[in-house]
Amino acid sequence: MPLPPFSSLPLKKDGPRGNAWGLFGDKDELGMLNLLTPETTRAASQEVIHGIRISTDCALDKPRAPCFNRVPFAQVICTKSPRSVNDDILTLNTQSSSQWDGFRHYAYQDARLYFNGCSQDEVHNSLRNGTHVWVENGGIVGRGVLLDYCSWAESQGCLMPPLETSEITVSDLEKVAEFQDVQFKEGDILFVRSGYTRALEAMDLQQATTYASNPPPKAIGVKSNEETLKWVWEHRFAAVAGDALAWEALPMQSEEHSIHQWMLAGWGLPIGELFDLERLSAECKKHKKWTFFFSSMPLNVPGGVASPPNGVAIL
Repeated sequence: MPLPPFSSLPLKKDGPRGNAWGLFGDKDELGMLNLLTPETTRAASQEVIHGIRISTDCALDKPRAPCFNRVPFAQVICTKSPRSVNDDILTLNTQSSSQWDGFRHYAYQDARLYFNGCSQDEVHNSLRNGTHVWVENGGIVGRGVLLDYCSWAESQGCLMPPLETSEITVSDLEKVAEFQDVQFKEGDILFVRSGYTRALEAMDLQQATTYASNPPPKAIGVKSNEETLKWVWEHRFAAVAGDALAWEALPMQSEEHSIHQWMLAGWGLPIGELFDLERLSAECKKHKKWTFFFSSMPLNVPGGVASPPNGVAIL
């Protein structure tokens, strides 16, 4: 469907900057996931050429030292003695490893409002904007596109340090797309590989703990500015994801053009973080194919704030 021009934002004129509230109706809880249709699913299935299946999730216990003082993953195995039967009890913060940020995660910080005007009180006392709505509508399934910034930058000798506030610009993304000969389609699920998780995994536990214990952490990501927001809007992506800590560079460099605020609270556009894109990158380079069928079914948690993606890319 044609979206209104970026210049028309905010759609709700008395609402926060950049919002697209009401675009799919005042009661909508899917946001840009509305761009995933039976037609886009059928078209995405044509991307399966080699039959290679690749998980895009890190293990739940990675990173070893979660940032922002988040609780690390824990597993307790309970044996149902005297029988040889085991249960396991998992404790996790859905923000600690690979994740989709849902529409209850990050509000417009000044207005204290989430997607389509949802309030903090509604987050606590209703299921509005929960990730269960994504599950009930078939998950995040469509055509994935990988922009492998990390590989491109290494080939050009210009890779920025992943554990610093390094900003990937629209110009960078467009150069990567041109290098890979990628064209975008409405409803694409965009993946950006920055090299962040690779750098994180290269640290020993003491280094990782030190890095995580100095908030806010410095991390590579897409640049937070109006140009980036306009570029994402005009390409009509259904969701964006990457291997970076927050998709946008950290610490966040712009409150006015905060990607989390505009995309999550403003547009209802899911943001995927800490995805494992290493094997996907290798297979895409091997086959010279950076588009694929992608399927992600979040946990079916009523009122969920975020979720492990349970993602698989099929080339």
